[in-house]
Amino acid sequence: MKNQSAGYLANHLARIFARGLTARIKPLGLTTGTFPALLELWESDGLTQKQLVERLDIEQATMANTLARMERDGLIIRKKDANDGRVQRIWLTERGRDLREPAIEAAMAENLETLSCLSEHEQAEFVTTMHKIIAANRAGSA
Repeated sequence: MKNQSAGYLANHLARIFARGLTARIKPLGLTTGTFPALLELWESDGLTQKQLVERLDIEQATMANTLARMERDGLIIRKKDANDGRVQRIWLTERGRDLREPAIEAAMAENLETLSCLSEHEQAEFVTTMHKIIAANRAGSA
């Protein structure tokens, strides 16, 4: 039964990816918990916590805890918005910016290794299918 369950298999595959990514980014001082936020900030530095929550589709409390750890680890700093003092923007530190290339290389290497059992065409189809499922579920929850 479980071997035919898409949810069970997706969860299992996510654990495989997470385990491999953890091994690759731990030497950089990073965790899989902070990695998604870093990806967003590397793309658009200076986001708000609310923007990160929306982009990553996670709970506000989880994001707050993640940002606290990132700040403690010297990856980010929070500054009040120049136009609205009630809003804090999240900015990468120099250390946070410097980790971009090695962290992305580590993630790409993990993707390549984990998906190496698939042909290039199968890999492309797999990623396309995941995008389709994510988009449909985001649209349904909006």
